[in-house]
Order: sequence, then structure tokens, then C-alpha cells
Amino acid sequence: MNQTLANIHPEAKIAEDVVIEPFVTIHKDVVIGSGCKIGANAVLMDGARLGKNVNVFPGAVISAIPQDLKFKGEKSTLEIGDNTTIREFATLNRGTAAKGKTIIGKNCLIMAYVHVAHDCVIGNNVILVNCVQLAGEVEVGDFAILGGSTIVHQFCRIGAHVMTQGGLMLGKDIPPYVRSARHPAAYAGINSVGLRRRQFSQEAITGVQNIYRILFTEGLNFTNALKKINEEIPDSKEKEIIVSFLADSNRGLIQGYNG
Repeated sequence: MNQTLANIHPEAKIAEDVVIEPFVTIHKDVVIGSGCKIGANAVLMDGARLGKNVNVFPGAVISAIPQDLKFKGEKSTLEIGDNTTIREFATLNRGTAAKGKTIIGKNCLIMAYVHVAHDCVIGNNVILVNCVQLAGEVEVGDFAILGGSTIVHQFCRIGAHVMTQGGLMLGKDIPPYVRSARHPAAYAGINSVGLRRRQFSQEAITGVQNIYRILFTEGLNFTNALKKINEEIPDSKEKEIIVSFLADSNRGLIQGYNG
């Protein structure tokens, strides 16, 4: 383990092949898996749990206590999956009593100056572009891409394979497979390019398009739209995922296409 000029607590659990650059600080209750690299001046605080091959760039702060006045010092964690990259000056907070942990999945790219607040759950293969700001208990599905400076209100959910416009201010849920843009945040079509890149069939993409045509462009209220989707759209994995997401939405959905 390369740890020249670093400040490392002797009880931290660090794999032998981890590279630790100068002026890194690692607290006591930290676990770092094999193949990780920790850049200069990064800080890993109590509760940090890094999988394998995580690359933390200089200045990032991992597992700081939540910026939540309800936090009372309870034991909690910040978990980062294998092969994830954390770029410069990202701030990732550990959980509170609400969930006990903040989770960032595998193969994610968390760009510079991103903030992930307490108890967020970030899926696998997610990209958070520079300066994305997630409030507490936000959920982001697999393969989602949030454009630079996207700001997300607490408790919002962003479905899998979503793509957002940079600068989006989000206070509602974005269902799976769609693009969101404009102010206030609205439906801007499905993420067809992303779905094709991930080998979704044309049949599956067409099915998703038909669901969101009913939901967002026909002027139906939510109850009638959901009824029509269930009656007219053939069953599929994508339909099941979308309908389940809609049923579990507590904050409501982004608005429909507004021209």
C-alpha cells in the first residue's frame, strides 16, 4: 500500500494494493477494497465503504456526516460499488437513521463538484455530470444520466435510463426511459438513443413510446391514463417497470409535453 505523507487511522481496513496519494486523510471506520486509488487531499470519513477498483480523485470528501439537523450522530455508512469513479471535490454524505446508508452503485461516474446527500440510492452505471446536486433520500435508477447542474429535491425518484437536460430543477419524479427538459421540468420524449445503445429492441422502444404517448400527450388525468395503458399496451418487462414506478410515486410526476 502506497501511503506516503497520508494521514491514515491504523484501524482502517485497506487492501494491500490500494494506492493512496499524499495528504489523504482516512478515518477509523473505513473499508477500502482492492485496486482502489485515492487521490491527493481526498478525505474518507467514518462509514466509508469502497468496493474494488474505485478511483477517488483529489479533493473529494467521502462519507461526511449528513447536512441534516435530524442527524444525531448515529452509526451509518456511505457505500460505493466496484469500478466507480469519484471526480474532484465531489461531496458524498453518509446516511441517517432514515435508511442507515447512502448507496452509490457499480460502474458509476460521479463528476466534479457533485453533491450526494444522506440516504440517497444511486443505481449502477449512473453518470452524474459536473455540479449535480442531490438532496436527501433521492433515488436514481440504473443507467440514468443527469446533465450538469441538475438540482433534485429531496425524496424525488429518477427512473432507470433517464436523461436530463443540464440545469434542470427537479421537484417531481421522472419515470423510467424518458428525457426531461425545460423549466419547470417536463417530459421531452423517451431516451431512444440511450435505449438503442443498450440493445433494447425496436419493439420494446415502440412499446415505451406508446405508454408515454398515453401518459403525457393525450391530456388524460393520471387515473384514466394508467387505466388505458393497462388495457391497451401489451404486457412487457418495460411496461411492468413503468407501471410499478408510477404506482409508487409519492411526489407526483414531471408535467407532460408542453410544446
